Amino acid sequence: MAWIEKLLALTKNTLLECIRQPVVLATSVVGFCLILLSVPFSAFTMEDDQRMFVDIGLSTIFMCGVIMSAFLATGVVNREIENKTVLTVVSKPVPRPIFVLGKFLGVACVLLMVTLWLGLIFMLTELHGTLPTVTTPYNQPVLTFGFSALIILFAVGIWCNFLYDWNFGATVITLGLPLFMLAYCVCLIFKPDWATADIATTFQPNLWKALGMLMLAELVLGAIAVAASTRLGQVLTLATVLATFMCGMLSDWLFARKLQQLSDLMGKLPAADQSWHDSMHLEWGFYKVMQSVVPNFQLFWLSDALTQKKNIGFEYIATAVPYGFVLIVMALALGTFLFQRREVG
Repeated sequence: MAWIEKLLALTKNTLLECIRQPVVLATSVVGFCLILLSVPFSAFTMEDDQRMFVDIGLSTIFMCGVIMSAFLATGVVNREIENKTVLTVVSKPVPRPIFVLGKFLGVACVLLMVTLWLGLIFMLTELHGTLPTVTTPYNQPVLTFGFSALIILFAVGIWCNFLYDWNFGATVITLGLPLFMLAYCVCLIFKPDWATADIATTFQPNLWKALGMLMLAELVLGAIAVAASTRLGQVLTLATVLATFMCGMLSDWLFARKLQQLSDLMGKLPAADQSWHDSMHLEWGFYKVMQSVVPNFQLFWLSDALTQKKNIGFEYIATAVPYGFVLIVMALALGTFLFQRREVG
């Protein structure tokens, strides 16, 4: 079908444009350094170093996705509108909903690639573990295969950039995925002293579930960023994404807590003293609407479950994943509505 070809072409072009952006490489390098530094940082705790490491690592990956979603969405949508280059696309003709969806899919692909890139580094660092004492041995397989993959990665990136003029950041991200994945899979079968390990004890499925939920949360933020960038500039888009992120992380405290307090208070009052239009019911309705409209990112943040060593069941994931996809669809629908009425000529 013609619209599918147009959508795939837009997605491919957006993907290539986004992955070459300097912000992608800069964010990836900063995230890489912070994940590595989380090992010595975790040593400052008094008892549970691994808990601190997981919190720092997942927070780093999440914040990198938040920053990239705003900058990438602004670059591929708002900048094209301001430079009038969007006219060459919508005049093909490409329907505006296809334009918005294609831009989102391109941004989403880059977000997933960078998140998985950082996630594999986090998984390798988690296999190495923290060093609570000076006598704790280093994990030799992780250091060997991890740094070997890193050296090969940067060597190939520099070589291809110098000889073939390939984009260094795009090469590093694209080639790093299979290299780090291979290094991670090999390290699963070895103990720190090169003895054969049982994969069932080294593989941590809950960590991968938490990483997958972070990816979904970043896709939600990416959809919100694309929707906001159809009308706002880079600064306001970044502010919108950060405000949505902060409100979403505090949703339970801002809205659910207040709803529970109002419900308890209304339950104690006689029915004769209550009406649907009194101040208490109107306040309850306001908080209920805000709770429904503002994304609850606490559903995607599973660090607390990991640190408390609780199993993340598939029943929970089966509930959170549809919620995330509904948020994405709603954000893209809003972005399409805003873009339909945007003058681009």
